[in-house]
Amino acid sequence: MTTTARQLFQEALRLNPIERAELIEELFHSFDHTGDRRADAAWADETESRIDAYETGSISADSAEAVLARINQR
Repeated sequence: MTTTARQLFQEALRLNPIERAELIEELFHSFDHTGDRRADAAWADETESRIDAYETGSISADSAEAVLARINQR
């Protein structure tokens, strides 16, 4: 790893976990220029909408065990 890359890495480690995850996602997507950014934006909006709905009690969540049990019943 170059000195500059090492410095960037050390700086990235000072970010909070969410910021690091966002940085990882951006770096990962920088390799793929074929993706549709509109679709990515739409999924991001949908995700935020669902999180907001969950946090306000408009929707509920099932445990992973319940979801896997439903999948295995098919």
